[in-house]
Amino acid sequence: MPKPKPRPGVILSGGRSSRMGRPKALLPFGAGRLIDHIAARLAPQVDSLAVNSNDPDLRVDGAPAFPDIAPGFQGPLAGLQAALRHTSRAHPEATHLAVVTVDTPFFPTDLFDSLRAALESDGDVALAASHGRMHPVTGLWPVSVLEALDAWLAAPPTLKVRAFLDDKPIRVVEFDAAITAAGVIDPFFNINTPDDLAEALRHLGAAAGGVE
Repeated sequence: MPKPKPRPGVILSGGRSSRMGRPKALLPFGAGRLIDHIAARLAPQVDSLAVNSNDPDLRVDGAPAFPDIAPGFQGPLAGLQAALRHTSRAHPEATHLAVVTVDTPFFPTDLFDSLRAALESDGDVALAASHGRMHPVTGLWPVSVLEALDAWLAAPPTLKVRAFLDDKPIRVVEFDAAITAAGVIDPFFNINTPDDLAEALRHLGAAAGGVE
Protein backbone atom coordinates (compact mmCIF):
# COMPACT_ATOMS: atom_id res chain seq x y z
CA MET A 1 0.00 0.00 0.00
CA PRO A 2 1.27 3.54 -0.71
CA LYS A 3 2.48 5.48 2.30
CA PRO A 4 -0.17 8.03 3.46
CA LYS A 5 0.73 11.61 2.66
CA PRO A 6 1.50 13.78 5.69
CA ARG A 7 -1.36 15.63 7.31
CA PRO A 8 -0.12 18.93 8.76
CA GLY A 9 -2.45 20.81 11.11
CA VAL A 10 -2.97 24.49 11.84
CA ILE A 11 -4.89 26.28 14.59
CA LEU A 12 -6.43 29.53 13.35
CA SER A 13 -6.08 32.15 16.09
CA GLY A 14 -5.71 35.38 14.18
CA GLY A 15 -8.95 37.13 15.15
CA ARG A 16 -9.49 40.13 17.40
CA SER A 17 -11.75 38.41 19.98
CA SER A 18 -13.90 41.55 20.04
CA ARG A 19 -16.98 39.88 21.55
CA MET A 20 -14.92 38.27 24.29
CA GLY A 21 -13.09 41.47 25.17
CA ARG A 22 -9.75 39.69 25.57
CA PRO A 23 -7.75 37.19 23.48
CA LYS A 24 -9.69 33.93 23.34
CA ALA A 25 -6.58 31.85 22.82
CA LEU A 26 -5.24 32.90 26.23
CA LEU A 27 -8.39 32.16 28.24
CA PRO A 28 -7.86 29.75 31.15
CA PHE A 29 -9.32 26.41 30.08
CA GLY A 30 -8.71 23.09 31.78
CA ALA A 31 -5.10 22.73 32.85
CA GLY A 32 -3.84 25.63 30.74
CA ARG A 33 -4.92 28.12 28.12
CA LEU A 34 -7.65 27.51 25.55
CA ILE A 35 -5.06 27.26 22.78
CA ASP A 36 -3.18 24.60 24.77
CA HIS A 37 -6.38 22.56 25.03
CA ILE A 38 -6.97 22.90 21.28
CA ALA A 39 -3.37 21.93 20.50
CA ALA A 40 -3.54 18.85 22.74
CA ARG A 41 -6.77 17.74 21.03
CA LEU A 42 -5.43 18.32 17.53
CA ALA A 43 -1.90 16.95 17.93
CA PRO A 44 -2.83 13.21 17.87
CA GLN A 45 -4.76 13.74 14.63
CA VAL A 46 -1.98 15.36 12.59
CA ASP A 47 1.68 14.86 11.71
CA SER A 48 2.76 18.40 12.59
CA LEU A 49 1.22 21.42 14.28
CA ALA A 50 1.44 25.17 13.61
CA VAL A 51 -0.44 28.28 14.75
CA ASN A 52 -1.77 31.21 12.76
CA SER A 53 -1.71 34.24 15.08
CA ASN A 54 -1.34 37.98 14.68
CA ASP A 55 -0.16 38.27 18.29
CA PRO A 56 3.64 37.87 18.38
CA ASP A 57 3.43 36.76 22.01
CA LEU A 58 1.04 33.88 21.34
CA ARG A 59 3.03 30.67 21.12
CA VAL A 60 2.53 26.94 21.62
CA ASP A 61 5.54 24.83 22.51
CA GLY A 62 6.93 22.99 19.50
CA ALA A 63 4.59 24.68 17.01
CA PRO A 64 5.77 27.36 14.58
CA ALA A 65 3.60 30.48 14.51
CA PHE A 66 2.96 32.90 11.66
CA PRO A 67 0.70 35.94 11.10
CA ASP A 68 -1.77 36.69 8.32
CA ILE A 69 -0.28 37.71 4.99
CA ALA A 70 -3.18 39.97 4.08
CA PRO A 71 -3.29 43.20 6.13
CA GLY A 72 -6.14 44.50 8.22
CA PHE A 73 -7.57 41.44 10.00
CA GLN A 74 -9.51 40.08 7.03
CA GLY A 75 -10.91 37.14 8.97
CA PRO A 76 -10.74 33.37 8.49
CA LEU A 77 -9.87 33.56 4.79
CA ALA A 78 -6.72 35.50 5.63
CA GLY A 79 -5.83 32.92 8.25
CA LEU A 80 -6.39 30.13 5.75
CA GLN A 81 -4.21 31.89 3.20
CA ALA A 82 -1.35 32.17 5.68
CA ALA A 83 -1.82 28.56 6.81
CA LEU A 84 -1.82 27.21 3.26
CA ARG A 85 1.23 29.29 2.36
CA HIS A 86 3.08 27.95 5.41
CA THR A 87 2.08 24.38 4.52
CA SER A 88 3.12 24.68 0.88
CA ARG A 89 6.60 25.68 2.02
CA ALA A 90 7.07 23.53 5.13
CA HIS A 91 5.31 20.40 3.79
CA PRO A 92 5.52 20.48 -0.02
CA GLU A 93 4.50 16.81 -0.23
CA ALA A 94 1.18 17.36 1.61
CA THR A 95 -2.02 17.57 -0.43
CA HIS A 96 -4.26 18.78 2.41
CA LEU A 97 -4.10 20.88 5.56
CA ALA A 98 -6.13 20.08 8.70
CA VAL A 99 -7.65 23.30 10.05
CA VAL A 100 -9.37 24.03 13.35
CA THR A 101 -10.21 27.32 15.05
CA VAL A 102 -9.00 28.23 18.51
CA ASP A 103 -12.53 28.68 19.87
CA THR A 104 -13.98 25.17 19.26
CA PRO A 105 -12.69 23.04 22.17
CA PHE A 106 -14.93 20.00 21.66
CA PHE A 107 -14.16 19.07 18.05
CA PRO A 108 -14.18 15.26 17.60
CA THR A 109 -11.07 13.23 18.31
CA ASP A 110 -11.67 11.37 15.03
CA LEU A 111 -12.41 14.55 13.06
CA PHE A 112 -9.68 14.30 10.48
CA ASP A 113 -9.81 10.54 9.97
CA SER A 114 -13.49 10.95 9.13
CA LEU A 115 -12.87 13.90 6.85
CA ARG A 116 -10.01 12.16 5.04
CA ALA A 117 -12.29 9.19 4.35
CA ALA A 118 -14.68 11.54 2.55
CA LEU A 119 -12.09 12.87 0.10
CA GLU A 120 -12.42 11.73 -3.49
CA SER A 121 -9.57 13.75 -5.03
CA ASP A 122 -6.60 15.89 -4.05
CA GLY A 123 -8.62 19.01 -4.89
CA ASP A 124 -11.56 18.30 -2.59
CA VAL A 125 -12.37 20.41 0.44
CA ALA A 126 -13.71 18.20 3.27
CA LEU A 127 -15.69 20.19 5.84
CA ALA A 128 -17.35 19.33 9.13
CA ALA A 129 -21.04 19.72 9.89
CA SER A 130 -23.26 19.25 12.94
CA HIS A 131 -27.01 19.59 13.49
CA GLY A 132 -27.38 19.98 9.74
CA ARG A 133 -25.11 23.05 9.61
CA MET A 134 -21.81 23.12 7.76
CA HIS A 135 -18.82 24.72 9.44
CA PRO A 136 -17.01 26.40 6.55
CA VAL A 137 -13.56 26.68 8.13
CA THR A 138 -13.02 23.48 10.11
CA GLY A 139 -11.85 20.79 7.74
CA LEU A 140 -9.26 19.43 5.37
CA TRP A 141 -8.24 22.12 2.88
CA PRO A 142 -6.35 21.26 -0.33
CA VAL A 143 -3.06 23.11 -0.59
CA SER A 144 -3.83 23.54 -4.29
CA VAL A 145 -6.56 26.08 -3.45
CA LEU A 146 -3.93 28.62 -2.36
CA GLU A 147 -3.58 30.20 -5.80
CA ALA A 148 -7.32 30.85 -6.01
CA LEU A 149 -7.37 32.22 -2.47
CA ASP A 150 -4.46 34.57 -3.21
CA ALA A 151 -6.37 35.95 -6.18
CA TRP A 152 -9.59 36.27 -4.14
CA LEU A 153 -7.93 38.20 -1.31
CA ALA A 154 -6.07 40.50 -3.72
CA ALA A 155 -9.47 42.11 -4.49
CA PRO A 156 -12.07 40.36 -2.32
CA PRO A 157 -15.69 40.68 -3.44
CA THR A 158 -16.54 39.49 0.07
CA LEU A 159 -14.66 37.97 2.97
CA LYS A 160 -17.27 35.26 3.57
CA VAL A 161 -15.76 31.78 3.47
CA ARG A 162 -18.91 30.27 1.96
CA ALA A 163 -18.73 32.64 -1.00
CA PHE A 164 -15.14 31.61 -1.71
CA LEU A 165 -16.24 27.97 -1.56
CA ASP A 166 -19.07 28.38 -4.08
CA ASP A 167 -17.28 26.78 -7.03
CA LYS A 168 -15.08 24.35 -5.07
CA PRO A 169 -15.65 20.57 -4.77
CA ILE A 170 -16.85 20.14 -1.18
CA ARG A 171 -17.35 16.94 0.82
CA VAL A 172 -19.36 17.48 4.01
CA VAL A 173 -19.24 15.07 6.96
CA GLU A 174 -21.89 15.25 9.69
CA PHE A 175 -20.77 14.68 13.28
CA ASP A 176 -22.90 13.71 16.27
CA ALA A 177 -23.25 15.80 19.42
CA ALA A 178 -20.55 15.53 22.06
CA ILE A 179 -21.73 13.94 25.30
CA THR A 180 -20.68 15.09 28.77
CA ALA A 181 -22.01 14.53 32.27
CA ALA A 182 -23.61 17.97 31.90
CA GLY A 183 -25.57 16.85 28.84
CA VAL A 184 -24.87 17.22 25.14
CA ILE A 185 -23.08 19.98 23.32
CA ASP A 186 -22.42 20.76 19.67
CA PRO A 187 -18.95 19.36 18.90
CA PHE A 188 -18.20 22.63 17.09
CA PHE A 189 -19.54 24.90 19.83
CA ASN A 190 -17.85 28.29 19.49
CA ILE A 191 -16.56 30.28 22.45
CA ASN A 192 -17.23 33.88 21.46
CA THR A 193 -18.53 35.55 24.64
CA PRO A 194 -18.04 35.24 28.42
CA ASP A 195 -21.35 33.33 28.60
CA ASP A 196 -20.08 30.88 25.97
CA LEU A 197 -16.91 30.37 28.01
CA ALA A 198 -18.94 29.62 31.13
CA GLU A 199 -21.01 27.04 29.21
CA ALA A 200 -17.91 25.39 27.77
CA LEU A 201 -16.25 25.22 31.17
CA ARG A 202 -19.41 23.65 32.63
CA HIS A 203 -19.20 20.84 30.09
CA LEU A 204 -15.45 20.49 30.40
CA GLY A 205 -15.64 20.23 34.18
CA ALA A 206 -18.57 17.85 34.13
CA ALA A 207 -16.60 15.58 31.84
CA ALA A 208 -13.58 15.60 34.17
CA GLY A 209 -11.40 17.32 31.60
CA GLY A 210 -12.86 16.07 28.33
CA VAL A 211 -15.82 14.96 26.29
CA GLU A 212 -16.64 11.94 24.20
